[in-house]
Amino acid sequence: MSTTTNSRDDAMTRLYKTRWFMPSFALFIGLVMLGAFWIGDNVGQGLASLGVMAFVAALFYFGARRSETLAGIGGPARDERWEKIDLHATALAGLVLVLVIIGAFLVEVAQGHDGSPYSALGAVGGAAYIAAVALLRWRS
Repeated sequence: MSTTTNSRDDAMTRLYKTRWFMPSFALFIGLVMLGAFWIGDNVGQGLASLGVMAFVAALFYFGARRSETLAGIGGPARDERWEKIDLHATALAGLVLVLVIIGAFLVEVAQGHDGSPYSALGAVGGAAYIAAVALLRWRS
């Protein structure tokens, strides 16, 4: 595997490591949520969601200066240590999510239902895992 990086990877790394990334991303998600609720004819809930995401954006923007945890999650204080913490946290969150999906599927089946939507979520998660393993194995 080559040790050189291309300019696209460098640009993405620079973008992700700015202190504006996480607040901007949170506001973007809030606007997307507002749009989805607006389409669903529930503007009030959309505005509430945007308000929550604006709070999250402010928390990351102002809190990252004082909190190593917020700075690490938000991007600007990322180093090799934080990359490892992020990788382990992502794996743990994925494991918890998989266990919840399997549990919810089993509850649905035990109640006589078909297990939807949990069967579809489990299938997508399993396929994504297998594809990721295959891709990462191929690249290594």
